[in-house]
Amino acid sequence: MQIVETTNEGLKRAYTVTIPAADIAARVEGEVKKIAPQIKMPGFRPGKVPANLVRKMHGPQLHQEALQTSIREAMDKLVADNKLRPAMQPAVSMGEGYDEGKDAELTVELEVLPQIEAPSLDGLKLEKLTVPVTDAEVAEAVERIGQGQKSFTDAKKGAKAKDGDQIIIDFLGKVDGVAFEGGAAEDTPLELGAGRFIPGFEEQLVGVKAGDETTITVTFPEDYPAENLKGKEATFDITVKAVKVAGEFEANDEFAKMLGLESLEQLQGLLRGQLEQETAGLTRTQMKRALLDQLAAGHDFAVPPSMVEAEFEQIWTQLQQEAQNEENPEEALKEIEAEKDDYRKIAERRVRLGLLLSEIGQANGVQVSAQEMEMLIRQAAQQYREQDRQRFVEYVRSEPLAAAQLRAPLYEDKVVDFLFDKAEVTEREVTKEELQAAIEAEEGAAAEAKPAPKKAAPKKKAAAAKDEAPAEEAAPAAEAAEEAPKKKAPAKKKAAADEAPAAEAAAEEVAPAPKKKAPAKKKAED
Repeated sequence: MQIVETTNEGLKRAYTVTIPAADIAARVEGEVKKIAPQIKMPGFRPGKVPANLVRKMHGPQLHQEALQTSIREAMDKLVADNKLRPAMQPAVSMGEGYDEGKDAELTVELEVLPQIEAPSLDGLKLEKLTVPVTDAEVAEAVERIGQGQKSFTDAKKGAKAKDGDQIIIDFLGKVDGVAFEGGAAEDTPLELGAGRFIPGFEEQLVGVKAGDETTITVTFPEDYPAENLKGKEATFDITVKAVKVAGEFEANDEFAKMLGLESLEQLQGLLRGQLEQETAGLTRTQMKRALLDQLAAGHDFAVPPSMVEAEFEQIWTQLQQEAQNEENPEEALKEIEAEKDDYRKIAERRVRLGLLLSEIGQANGVQVSAQEMEMLIRQAAQQYREQDRQRFVEYVRSEPLAAAQLRAPLYEDKVVDFLFDKAEVTEREVTKEELQAAIEAEEGAAAEAKPAPKKAAPKKKAAAAKDEAPAEEAAPAAEAAEEAPKKKAPAKKKAAADEAPAAEAAAEEVAPAPKKKAPAKKKAED
């Protein structure tokens, strides 16, 4: 086998690989000898079919398999001999005019991961903003649960319904005087002011009494799920069968027991824990953004263009999907299109941070254990139908790339936690509003640090990168927001576009693309 390097520019490499015809032929002959004893043919005793007949029957298939095996081995040798760390699956093409009996001439093009020195962790300083949970917030949480557990009793005879009351109604909806499917119901409870029916419906029933019959006119919203009703004016014939008033809510042990708990104190403790968990998530986001900003500011190495392009495509696809959900999709698409270059820079930053975190993790022995990986696989399998879960588990265990994609977010979090432990952390108590403001300020600072964008890119939530480099080249991705600009997004969501460092293409390092498909996810109706 002959390997000749033809390109070595930056992170780009190209080679020509020649696999001698004799090597391929020898592999075919080896396969013929292996399968010949298993071949059955009329006129010959089992295992006695001549090799030339076996070759005639199965030669093309055996040759194709031998060629593919030779190519895989050639790629393994190319990577090993040249100590390459491919960023993406190498592009391999066969020279024109190849036929059986000729040398196989291959052209191999790839990008390699940059050599990165793990940064010194000395002097890493972070401020941890914490939000204490107050008794008043816990009380509000208890009250919200209590409002959701309302009990209603009949109002006094002749009482007029008001906001907060419940009415029991029969209704019949019509468009242009014709009843429509799904527009009729009997004995329907409706809490006035709860906003559960279309706009204008509940408001027109304030003041009704038991026994009243009335007709109201409403207009279905333009985004109503039923196509035949979007934007249509409709009338509803209403019969009020009862008016009920809400009972007084009292936060006490009896209420907690109704929820299956032992006491009000236990309920309050559970709610306090939930609130603390929510604020802890915001605190972690703030710290992680500050950490990644420090790392990004101190490192500006070249990254493989193919990885940046793959990351950008994930971001861009998510943005386009979200734009389609806007009131004016065409305008939203124009807005993100005008800032396409900024999103590409965000993708480059995410890839660079992913590679940097990977290097830090490897240099410091950060690993995802076998037990943790098994838990990840089992958790991910739950998104599939029960009959497909075992097939998914087997798929992930047999495909290095799929396993790497699953492992990546946890690996990244473990590296970030490692850095938190190494940093000098000072704590400061703030309000929830102050913590949110600090997160937004970090987003704005990161946006200003980008290479001279003409406009700030809109804040959008992009698809999280999920790939991680296989074997020892773990390049984590997915999950931490780091540089969202402050301009209003065309969509209502306000998550950062550059939400996660990424290094997905490295996940394909020398690993062949998956040959098996993972089981289809559950349908919504399942």
